Amino acid sequence: MDATDAETACFEAGIKFGTLYHQFAGTPVAPDSTESLERAMEEAIENQPFCESVTVAIHESRVREAIDHAEAYTELTGSLMDVRMRIHYEGIDVETAMAMEDGYPRMRVVDVSDND
Repeated sequence: MDATDAETACFEAGIKFGTLYHQFAGTPVAPDSTESLERAMEEAIENQPFCESVTVAIHESRVREAIDHAEAYTELTGSLMDVRMRIHYEGIDVETAMAMEDGYPRMRVVDVSDND
């Protein structure tokens, strides 16, 4: 059985989230580098097929709270950021989000719409 366009679009969203999270988790981040890391993550993921837009918000206050040593940086984790993505595949738009939910960085589909 072939996947529908909507199922394929959702699959593509999952691939992008997996790439974003596992490529950047563990990256050193400091309060002064949050904006440049946000842009780097957005631009890297937007290079992938069918990705229309990515917005990464690394919360500087959470980064500050996570620093527990004199080196003034911490490692990037899902608890430090929120992410939104829009995937477009064959006339289908998939809106996604990643945000903390019950102590876990939950990645989810927010909306699927047929825009043909």
